[in-house]
Amino acid sequence: MHGQMMDAELTIISLIQYAAKFHGEQTVASRRVEGDIHRYTYADAYARAGQLANALSELGVQPGARIATLAWNGYRHLELYYAVPGMGAICHMINPRLLAEQIAYIVNHAEDTYLFFDLTFLPLVESLAPKLLSVKGFVALADTAHLPASSSVPNLLCYEALIADKSTTFEWPALAERTASSLCYTSGTTGNPKGVLYSHRSTVLHSFAVCGGDWLCLRSRDAVLPVVPMFHANAWGIPYAAAMSGAKLVFPGANMTGAGLYELFEAEGVTIAAGVPTVWIEVLRHLEQTGAKFSTLERMMIGGSAAPRAMIEKFEEVYNVRMAHGWGMTELSPVGSLFSFKRDMAAWPAEQRYALQAKQGRPLYGVDMKIVDDDGHEQPHDGQAVGDLLVRGPWVASGYYKGEGSDAFTPDGWFLTGDVAAIDQEGFIQLTDRSKDLIKSGGEWISSIDLENIAMAHPGVLEAAAIAVPHPKWQERPLLLVVLKEGNTLDREELLAFFKGKVASWWIPDDVVAVNELPHTATGKLLKRKLRQDFADYQLPRSV
Repeated sequence: MHGQMMDAELTIISLIQYAAKFHGEQTVASRRVEGDIHRYTYADAYARAGQLANALSELGVQPGARIATLAWNGYRHLELYYAVPGMGAICHMINPRLLAEQIAYIVNHAEDTYLFFDLTFLPLVESLAPKLLSVKGFVALADTAHLPASSSVPNLLCYEALIADKSTTFEWPALAERTASSLCYTSGTTGNPKGVLYSHRSTVLHSFAVCGGDWLCLRSRDAVLPVVPMFHANAWGIPYAAAMSGAKLVFPGANMTGAGLYELFEAEGVTIAAGVPTVWIEVLRHLEQTGAKFSTLERMMIGGSAAPRAMIEKFEEVYNVRMAHGWGMTELSPVGSLFSFKRDMAAWPAEQRYALQAKQGRPLYGVDMKIVDDDGHEQPHDGQAVGDLLVRGPWVASGYYKGEGSDAFTPDGWFLTGDVAAIDQEGFIQLTDRSKDLIKSGGEWISSIDLENIAMAHPGVLEAAAIAVPHPKWQERPLLLVVLKEGNTLDREELLAFFKGKVASWWIPDDVVAVNELPHTATGKLLKRKLRQDFADYQLPRSV
């Protein structure tokens, strides 16, 4: 017997339509690249999304076409987040911190037809434009007054001029909810970045989950500031979740200094903020230097990498702000787990509480998790057993764009995260290691294998290992350990200079140490874990 309920497709445009209709007066505040604060409402955002969709239609953008963005968190980027999927096209957010060659690869691989960019990235776009084979036009996210007088970018359009005379009403197509909506490439594995293609359905379900009362608990009376970039794993879904809950949205633009963020928290009455630990270290430094306190901030979400426990304690005890860990990946839209107390845990003694808060939270409803040993046998959730973390769920990728990277998915439908974890009886996850030995600096991945391959291309190097060592600001930075060929001596500066132009500048190791030999397993694999233990207290040069 079938239930007698209406059928409604879960689509992204319905989120902003809801916000415009029932929270139409709610503010979206953005610090612009131009330097000022721009404010408008959800009703305005929806109207301008309609203008943008009409403009894209006139440019000949077809359903399924990929539209790229190179932009900070701001209101124009938000309009792209809704208009592009809403009209049946695919919004492709690109991380501008990647190496130029990687960005060119990604744009060409996705076959993007238009590229929208903030003026900060004009020099980057000028250098890239000749290499982008499929892009028909470039749109500067600016008004005519701020457009550069001259530029080598071909077919350069001005965003405000493009949408100015267009109608605010657009005939949004009735899309099937499994239609592709957005595309995000992950650089979390070796080799070329791989595309994760989201659907309308997965995005809306993810929004429901993160809004939930035990998780972000986003309310219409909240003001949420995503420091996590909209080009990085969908800003953790906040631009969609905020519309679903009617919360005020505050966008920081390009100024993510401790002082810049604090100023925005206070000016806009921010109650919830989300970002990587590096950002919170800078905010904490600002508070300690100025003696300032928060007047509205209640909660901070941390992800990207583990936050130092001392920082969690200080924010709570000195500044009355609770920090909550989350864990996720681009492949998970991105949120897989978030921290919240169960039952009476909030009343536990501080020592026990902080030990729990240092973990990566609990799985959201919809995300199933298990840990397995090297032979694929499931391990107990006892907080002691450690294994490879596997996940599945309605907002977890089932494959990569264009069918690449199939080895990351099991035949019975699990995604291999590449993380190693323990899960306790209550469901709290503790990430213990990364099976692929990636280094995470400021919340962004660095591939140790790529660094090793470059080092071993140097004529004086016999063998190399790149490992993560703790760093006070960036959480982790790469340290390069090398075994030199006979008769060679270490020239630190020359070896580090060898990396220039081969990887992004922030990937270059902070230091090099020559060792007599590197430890290996029986099968010849580098014992990275032992190296990390041996160099856990290594002091990196102060200049970084």
